Amino acid sequence: MQLALSNGNDKIELPYGIKRAESYFRLALSRLHNCGLFNEDNGVICRRCVVVGNGGVLRNKTLGEKIDSYDVVIRMNNGPVRGYEEDVGRRTTFRLFYPESIFSDPIHYDPDTIVVLLVFKPHDLRWLWSILNGHKINTNGFWKKPALKMIYKVNQIRILNPIIIRKTAHEWLQFPTKFSRKEKPQHPTTGLIAITLAFHICNEVHLAGFKYNFTDRNGSLHYYGNETMSEMIENGYHNIIAEQKFLKSLIDKQFVVSLT
Repeated sequence: MQLALSNGNDKIELPYGIKRAESYFRLALSRLHNCGLFNEDNGVICRRCVVVGNGGVLRNKTLGEKIDSYDVVIRMNNGPVRGYEEDVGRRTTFRLFYPESIFSDPIHYDPDTIVVLLVFKPHDLRWLWSILNGHKINTNGFWKKPALKMIYKVNQIRILNPIIIRKTAHEWLQFPTKFSRKEKPQHPTTGLIAITLAFHICNEVHLAGFKYNFTDRNGSLHYYGNETMSEMIENGYHNIIAEQKFLKSLIDKQFVVSLT
């Protein structure tokens, strides 16, 4: 999806617009080879898409072959494919990320993947600009150390239109447009943003890996690694309960199909 420098984005500041950060967006975009997600001549009219979350519910479900059968497979952050193919599949069409969550180990490189940057702060755009120009990465201003190199080629990189994140936060989750100084701002998860994107580019949307068990604090948070549900529950920047309720309503209304 092409990043619009208007479309309301220029009237709203980051994280869900580009006001006061237009120059950073233009600089970053000037280095990219393409702004669109699809080639104009790919010939696909109706797309069946699956959004693959990173939830521990995917473990031992052997959904890999099913996931690979979709026209478009959307993943997020550093959810690995290598070593987990039987449960999560092999193909990745789009992978949404931010600087702190992108792969840096070349072992995860996939030449058929388009990676899509979610921009939450000016540092994210400066990071991309530095990456694309081979400059040293300034790690100040990030909540954890960002990737210091990009394993993907320039023609595989895109920037997500902020309107997608804006719709997720304000239209879907009904988050306020402003938080008081006493409140910690809440933002939608990459997973829910990915689902919003899927509704814009797909005719049929299925989900996998989006179910969480909040009653078991020691349960597996992801299908990979050792993080537990307690870390998700204690994350004040996301309202996971609100997201789970919203996803349940989408499933109950049959707007999406959940494979897990």
